[in-house]
Amino acid sequence: MHSSAVFLIEFGAIILGLGLLGRFAGRFQFSPIPLYLLAGLAFGEGGLLPLGTSEEFVAIGAEIGVILLLLMLGLEYTATDLVSNLKTQYPAGLVDAALNALPGAAMALLLGWGPVAAVVLAGVTWISSSGVIAKVLGDLGRLGNRETPVILSILVLEDLSMAVYLPIITALLAGAGLAAGSATLAIALGVAGLVLVVAVRYGRHISRFVSSDDPEKLLLVVLGLTLLVAGVAQQLQVSAAVGAFLVGIALSGEVAEGAHGLLSPLRDLFAAVFFVFFGLHTDPASIPPVLLPALALAVVTAGTKIATGYWAAKRAGISAKGRWRAGGTLVARGEFSIVIAGLAVTSGIEPRLGPLATAYVLILVIVGPLTARYTEPVAALLVGRRSAGPGPGPGPDAAEDRDLVPTPDAPAEK
Repeated sequence: MHSSAVFLIEFGAIILGLGLLGRFAGRFQFSPIPLYLLAGLAFGEGGLLPLGTSEEFVAIGAEIGVILLLLMLGLEYTATDLVSNLKTQYPAGLVDAALNALPGAAMALLLGWGPVAAVVLAGVTWISSSGVIAKVLGDLGRLGNRETPVILSILVLEDLSMAVYLPIITALLAGAGLAAGSATLAIALGVAGLVLVVAVRYGRHISRFVSSDDPEKLLLVVLGLTLLVAGVAQQLQVSAAVGAFLVGIALSGEVAEGAHGLLSPLRDLFAAVFFVFFGLHTDPASIPPVLLPALALAVVTAGTKIATGYWAAKRAGISAKGRWRAGGTLVARGEFSIVIAGLAVTSGIEPRLGPLATAYVLILVIVGPLTARYTEPVAALLVGRRSAGPGPGPGPDAAEDRDLVPTPDAPAEK
């Protein structure tokens, strides 16, 4: 009875603390992710007050959090959207991967961590935070800007690439040989391709089967199906997160919209628990030794993300101001960088990788909203062009800077 009471007290305090941190972040209009990470650091190994009985439950909640994050991303996109983005925007995706993954890999090799850690750190520096970026676009009123579809296309391609990347690092971290790793990747690609084909051809039938007018039944069916598929995927040595992502893609229409509304609070709860869990397994004393490499990596990859967005927007015919806005918006890293680093921490390949990833994400999740807001005016100032303000009249790019292209409130509506 005593241990049960301690568990309730600890877990209740965690949830209450996360709620208060979220409210604090919302008041000052920035992402709560760095606060969640700091909370984990405070109550984890080497922290102020290490947890005891509730840590195992938090670990399970963290795994569910990763699954729900990927499910919700899948719900944002249709299979048709993904196929269309692959056909039209794949050059931007390739440039994004090259410019932003290589610095992470190079840093791991320079630190002497080996090739497996290099592949992991490449993923940490590659993937932008869809959640943070979507919120920033809404807060800045840029959902209708001409550059926004370019930003969203890059995010879609990054999300889709997770279906290939996660099985690769899962096999590498498990120490699988070439044959086993190739088999795992082949299974992952085969399953992903099969789901996309089924979703395109039979998505309406799947959605009709899952659909229910009763929110309770819809929630239970979608959540149960997601956890079941994620478990099967993990049993096949394919990432559970990829399985959840593919379930989200397969659902469309009113079912996707209804499931999104029902699952959003659960996603927010368990995602917050996940960030806390990651912080729990990072000793605060291990961060200062890697702070300088993390800062250097943040500076370099902030620049490469800006270059990625600028190039992609230029390729789409966007004005110079829109190009800078696109680049600055893509800088934020967050949930998926931590997901990737979390896999490495669990496998124990390199003890310093977790602290470096934590410091790196803390820096860029704070800097990201600032670059989204100020990259364009700073660039205009540096190149001698006047930023928006009183003057004789609008410049040649003024029409293109207004919100002229309607886009949805999320990366893509089902």
